[in-house]
Amino acid sequence: MTAYLAANIETKWQKAWDEAQVFLARRDESKPKYYVLEMFPYPSGRIHMGHVRNYTMGDVVARHKAATGFNVLHPMGWDAFGMPAENAAMASGGHPGEWTYANIATMRDQMKPLGLSIDWTREFATCDPEYYGQQQAMFIDMLSKGLVYRKNATVNWDPIDMTVLANEQVIDGCGWRSGAPVERRELTQWFFKISDYSDELLSALDSLDNWPDKVKTMQKNWIGKSHGLQFSFSLTDTNHGADRIEVYTTRPDTLMGASFVGISYDHPLAKKLAEDNADLAAFCEECRKGGTTEEELEKADKRGFDTGLTARHPFDTAWELPVYIANFILMDYGTGAVFGCPAHDARDHEFASKYDLAITPVFEAMAGDTTLPFTPLKSETVRYTRGFAGEDAQTGEQGVERAIDFCEANGVGQRVTKFRLRDWGLSRQRYWGCPIPVVHCQACGVVPEKKENLPVELPKDVSFDLPGNPLDRHPTWRNCACPACGADALRETDTMDTFVDSSWYYARFTSPRADTPTVAQDADYWMNVDQYIGGIEHAILHLLYSRFFARAMNMTGHLPDKAREPFNALFTQGMVTHEIYQTRGDNGRPVYHLPEEVAQGKVIATGEAVEIIPSAKMSKSKKNVVDPVSIISAFGADTARWFVLSDSPPERDVEWTAAGAEATSKHLARVWRLASDVADLPASGTGDEDLIRATHKAIVEVSQGFESFGFNASIAKLYGFTAVISKSKAGKEAKSFAVKTLAQLMSPLTPHLSEEIWALLGGTGLVTQAPWPVADPAMLVSDTVTMPIQINGKRRDELTIPKDMPKEALEKLVLANDAVIKALDGGQPKKLIVVPGRIINVVI
Repeated sequence: MTAYLAANIETKWQKAWDEAQVFLARRDESKPKYYVLEMFPYPSGRIHMGHVRNYTMGDVVARHKAATGFNVLHPMGWDAFGMPAENAAMASGGHPGEWTYANIATMRDQMKPLGLSIDWTREFATCDPEYYGQQQAMFIDMLSKGLVYRKNATVNWDPIDMTVLANEQVIDGCGWRSGAPVERRELTQWFFKISDYSDELLSALDSLDNWPDKVKTMQKNWIGKSHGLQFSFSLTDTNHGADRIEVYTTRPDTLMGASFVGISYDHPLAKKLAEDNADLAAFCEECRKGGTTEEELEKADKRGFDTGLTARHPFDTAWELPVYIANFILMDYGTGAVFGCPAHDARDHEFASKYDLAITPVFEAMAGDTTLPFTPLKSETVRYTRGFAGEDAQTGEQGVERAIDFCEANGVGQRVTKFRLRDWGLSRQRYWGCPIPVVHCQACGVVPEKKENLPVELPKDVSFDLPGNPLDRHPTWRNCACPACGADALRETDTMDTFVDSSWYYARFTSPRADTPTVAQDADYWMNVDQYIGGIEHAILHLLYSRFFARAMNMTGHLPDKAREPFNALFTQGMVTHEIYQTRGDNGRPVYHLPEEVAQGKVIATGEAVEIIPSAKMSKSKKNVVDPVSIISAFGADTARWFVLSDSPPERDVEWTAAGAEATSKHLARVWRLASDVADLPASGTGDEDLIRATHKAIVEVSQGFESFGFNASIAKLYGFTAVISKSKAGKEAKSFAVKTLAQLMSPLTPHLSEEIWALLGGTGLVTQAPWPVADPAMLVSDTVTMPIQINGKRRDELTIPKDMPKEALEKLVLANDAVIKALDGGQPKKLIVVPGRIINVVI
């Protein structure tokens, strides 16, 4: 037996797979297809253990499906546009493309040693002109179908990255990449009409049976369907260009508790009033620097500006309400105006308390105590004391319906359904993105570029020495001829949000070299993605945009009807975590140490004791990272693959430990030794049938784990099966069958080791191309049963007997058992309880 040298073995088999073109995906109508896809990575320059776990999961699925007879598509690409490349170019004086493609080459070289069953011939990066040129073609198609439009809009502006951000990209009031406080500005922007699909995107979630419930819930909340009343307050003073304020509310049952009308700082009336009021203009500008998420609005100090205007209550014209501009009201939802009901809304209560406004309850439950708001859910039963919802006990939902009916009957507003989802602003004021393929002509206006002129490529000769978008100041690139009239015109300098790039890449993989975005036959064959794998952090942005894009591509003829929901099944994997090791510096601040710098609880270089913080997500700043490249070099790819899937269910976090990696490596070495020992066995032995039955049982149990994403359960069964083979006294033929089957069952997890064992034991061809083993049902049914023998209720021995042994024969066998004879010591049992197949109990 020779030692298993992972470095040599893994390289050998990867070369063999490449030469045999094992993973090349070809359309084959005679076979069922299976499309497995992991969310493609951003080329940062280094893979991490999260990548290893994510891609190993997809690889296990792809290899297992291929072995069970499917024609598998398993591609890889790169989400390559974005600010990090521009920032790197600014820092180094280079070009974003050079940085990006160098990182892609590095990461590809790091990923290939993992032995992933990827069709690398389909690889592309979203910054390839061949890719974004097709994206531009689709943009033009969507523009012609009315799915894209341009308008003035108040946007989130990142003053550091100097670009617009989607609401989803603003975290705690700051840009998601720069961390700078976001400002609100009005700019002319391009938008996708995703809001046209709000209802469909929402209702279709119910059909996604193989998506995690938590992801569907997150999307439902983001789309935010609500039913309510839209009505207006008339203004007592109409000298400011407006005579009324439109309001949308989901709780019209509380209208009789109104104490003020609030409008957004971006409301048209607020802007009009600010023209002649410097203090108000300054207040609005300050509000624009605040956060815009629900969480941020809840936490923010509620501030307002009294406009001096009043509005009449729709049911009592003598009841006048003050009109405030408030920092917690956004134009992005409803009408940008609300009525404040402080008694029953926490934000309104905080605001009214601050500005000494009336707090008038409409629910009996408050009993005159207005120190805290009472905010019942619509599902709760309440009793109204004011208003038109009826004073009998009822649910809030019933109260809302009665209020809407009453208001409509009295000509106060109408029933309305609204969605929280807003149109997708795709314009970004930066260089490293897909150019928007339109030109601006003085005579013709905004004109789409001709498709024969695509791609509109980014210029290479750009400078990042000044802030802002270098396309705006490029000496020649912006100048062009109008596609309509031929006159001098200017190109659009905004580029597309990078989420556009990742919203259709799954479709491009079906025909990545085509001169159209997709090819009908390929898209019809390969779509949908049967299994999509990626992080929960993409639950809203990427997945929602991709679902919209699939519909838009269907509408423009680039995807079939069946692909309007592009991902049949979604799996969101857990993270790879590690302990954090820290000491304290002279200033008391933590000093972090890499795992390889620590041994036996001390810093190797200094001997200083470390403080161990419980396992957390791997982070470069905390230095609790493990380099996959070094792990592969030390233990081999199969060890890394096995370990990241072995210790916990794939949807949960897994903690990487050096001890765990070493234990995995030792186990795989034992498997190799077992295979070597079997290869050297003479042709003899006993107990063949027991091992063969165990082998067929293992086939069933391991397969069930792979089919249900229970990779850790499959690994547990493989550990057990390995132990059974090791202990078996069976002959060479039975053991060889068992170990070859073990190699097949391990192949999706440890493909290199499995190939080596398969070859050692004379398997035909490559185990990667061998059909998945099928269990013989007859071998799963045992003719015998093992029953424990209890003496006075305590287990003392066991009997293995034929299943159909009569009770009388079984009783005789029990009394002849050595343990029973010894316990009786020449006497007779007081009672002998024998139920064949269930219980044997000797009472003495």
